[in-house]
Amino acid sequence: MTNRHNTVLYTGVTNDIVRRCWEHKHKLADGFTKRYNIDKLIYVEHFRSPQKAIEREKQIKGWKRKKKEALINRLNPDWVDLYDEVCR
Repeated sequence: MTNRHNTVLYTGVTNDIVRRCWEHKHKLADGFTKRYNIDKLIYVEHFRSPQKAIEREKQIKGWKRKKKEALINRLNPDWVDLYDEVCR
């Protein structure tokens, strides 16, 4: 996820993407995302195993921003908010 100006990137894991994105959009999630107005879903991966999801989250969090941007750009080059598409 990112903010309106794409200046901050946030990587997280959840078992309910619809609920979690809604919480971020309505500033109900205290902490980093609320402080930096992160409310735009720009990239998502789905996993059947919670452990695999957590492993992937840790991997991506360890990357430099340039590598994260390349990942996003491959599937969402315009950095459009995917909330409506993913969370219907």
